[in-house]
Amino acid sequence: MGRAFEVRKNAMAKTANAKTKVNSKYGKEIYVVAKNGEPDPEVNQALKRIIERAKRDQVPAHVIDNAIKKAAGGAGEDYSPARYEGYGPGNCMVIVDCLTDNPNRTIKDVRLPFTKTDSKIGTPGCVAHMFDHLAVLGFAGEDDEVVLEALMMADVDVTDVEVEDGKVSVFAPHTEYYKAKTALEEAFEGINFEVDEITFVPQVHTDITDPDDIANFEKFISMLDDCDDVQNVYHNAIVKN
Repeated sequence: MGRAFEVRKNAMAKTANAKTKVNSKYGKEIYVVAKNGEPDPEVNQALKRIIERAKRDQVPAHVIDNAIKKAAGGAGEDYSPARYEGYGPGNCMVIVDCLTDNPNRTIKDVRLPFTKTDSKIGTPGCVAHMFDHLAVLGFAGEDDEVVLEALMMADVDVTDVEVEDGKVSVFAPHTEYYKAKTALEEAFEGINFEVDEITFVPQVHTDITDPDDIANFEKFISMLDDCDDVQNVYHNAIVKN
């Protein structure tokens, strides 16, 4: 699906340990969004979006339910967002989003993958300006003009619509996510979103071709995935073996 699949973040190996980490990350995110808003996904659209994403990633229902119940009870930890930016192996650009109840621990944990792979954490904003914060919706289809017309009729601010290999990718400002998704659901009955997310899409890509850089990049991503406080990793790397 072209860029819609390129922007997928921190794909994890299909292991039991990795699956547990995925469930834990979703549980934390659902808890925070439910606690900071309403614990009812029909009222809290941000919560609804995360739950839908969790279900697509096969997060068990009990993980979702327990996180919502915990938030509704008012007890539990207080997490705050933290973002770190820098340059990874091969000089690729990286954004690391975290949820933390201990910022000192989190920066130490996030700094380690950079240090161990000859990478560099930068100052806030050092690479974020090279990414677009977009809503990305991907689904089966062939006609980008019909899709664009449906979005324009709903007065959606569209960044781009692409078609590749029978898949349509819609890109819109992140603030237009709900409007764009609703417009597509109303225009195309039974639409099934294969990609449905708000993410950071790189404006340019960095090819990683050197074997040492490739090995370091894989190590770098794996170490970030192992950090309990890391929720999402965005980068502009294209690994070319």
